[in-house]
Amino acid sequence: MLAAFITHADCARHEMAPQHPECPERLGAIHDLLLVKGLLDYMNPYDAPLATPQQLARAHSAMYVQELLASAPAEGHRQVDPDTAMCPHTVQAALRAAGAAVQATDLVLGGEAPTAFCCVRPPGHHAERAAAMGFCFFNNVAVGIRHALDVHGLQRVALIDFDVHHGNGSEDIFRGDERVLMCSIFERGLYPFNGDQATGPNMVNVGLPSRSGSEAFRAAVNGQWLPALEAFRPQLIYVSAGFDAHREDDMGNLGLVEADYEWVTRQLMAVAGRHCGGRIVSCLEGGYVLSPLARSVAAHVKVLIGAD
Repeated sequence: MLAAFITHADCARHEMAPQHPECPERLGAIHDLLLVKGLLDYMNPYDAPLATPQQLARAHSAMYVQELLASAPAEGHRQVDPDTAMCPHTVQAALRAAGAAVQATDLVLGGEAPTAFCCVRPPGHHAERAAAMGFCFFNNVAVGIRHALDVHGLQRVALIDFDVHHGNGSEDIFRGDERVLMCSIFERGLYPFNGDQATGPNMVNVGLPSRSGSEAFRAAVNGQWLPALEAFRPQLIYVSAGFDAHREDDMGNLGLVEADYEWVTRQLMAVAGRHCGGRIVSCLEGGYVLSPLARSVAAHVKVLIGAD
């Protein structure tokens, strides 16, 4: 049984400005390297469906969903915050990105794929229950998680976020939800300038100082994430897979390398093997320099699909 690779051409039509770091070329760089390395041979391709308003409303307020769907400009750009903008294709892309997480959930829980990687944009982990921000419009992974909980009836789902920026949107949506354990590692002092103080008992937030590097990252995973995951015993693991902590990505300064993403994915696969039949859904978040982004995704996917 092959892993799922979920994407859609609509995700490359969204753009926010010339030279914006969250650019359409990110998806092409990832796809091309996975193809060259032969990793796509181990994956079944799927076109992401459009998320429905009902699916979105499990993670976002219904009013926010309605307003965002109605706010796309007919031409040009509409600024949402200083670094986030909508173009005429943004809503369609955002619906595909959230729909990919729902589809991945159905495939993995339905036994049609052991794991899934959603190669989509815009990203999602900064999108709060009622606010778009930080390049994000809908919280893709949160939409998928609530689908797993409310539709499939799971009782314990873990969310792992190793983007260099804290997933404030995911924390906003899941704080106090005892069905969800969120484990986040991020660089202190970066956007969105929070996360050091966990907002609920189901949050394991680990802020690392700049230039921490591999040793500190791995120590945090071993010392804080893994014990929490073992105690929680998740039935399904989701990953907010951001790769902007790479040492070649100037969005952050943690200094990670491809081997770190391979290593952490291996730890998560081991947890999944012990507690949830190996089931993992991974959704692309950050990573903005094309070469290290593609190399890091390849390192992550190689382990995720068992091709390592």
